[in-house]
Amino acid sequence: MMVDECQQAKYNRIERMVEMEKHEKRSRFKQLFFTFLRIGAFTFGGGYAMIPLIQREIVETHHWLTDSEMFDMFAIAESTPGVIAVNSATFVGYRVAGFWGAAIATFAVVLPSFVIISIISLFIMEFKSLKIISYAFMGIRAGVVVLILGAVKKLSKENAKTWFNILLTVLAALITLLTDISSIYLLLCAMVIGILYMCFMRQKQGKGGAQ
Repeated sequence: MMVDECQQAKYNRIERMVEMEKHEKRSRFKQLFFTFLRIGAFTFGGGYAMIPLIQREIVETHHWLTDSEMFDMFAIAESTPGVIAVNSATFVGYRVAGFWGAAIATFAVVLPSFVIISIISLFIMEFKSLKIISYAFMGIRAGVVVLILGAVKKLSKENAKTWFNILLTVLAALITLLTDISSIYLLLCAMVIGILYMCFMRQKQGKGGAQ
């Protein structure tokens, strides 16, 4: 009798744990969906304009990533095929809730744009002729520039202030401003230079330790 009661109590405890885990997973899915739905719906100006909102939601509100991890995430998202916002959503979703978290976050971030563009496409000619719309987008573009500059300032605080990082950042900025070279080539070159620099520094430290 006592054995049966102990087994039943153990079974009930396991069942409660499973239910709690399911509830927690559903809660994470819900948070991911509405967070990235909000990011997709209220960000104008493309992927880079999403950076400040992503930073606030992911780091400050939900604490899913640290500032340093988010900095690395943007580097990965920008150096892989696809839009930075979608890649970021996939990365965070997988980090928080595995495969289905990645799928839900990715779906949520593209849903607002898909719905809005689908509706606009039905009335594109009438929409283009509205002067107020063109004026509104002129104002939005100016605001987007400010958002991007704010994101650059915030992310630059996470970048280590070494002469190598500063030099690489300045060179990349000058090349971007003065040439038409694609940013993907700059990222690939920076990655290769970074690997070579770290190999050189480790070799130098190894020789210094041996002496």
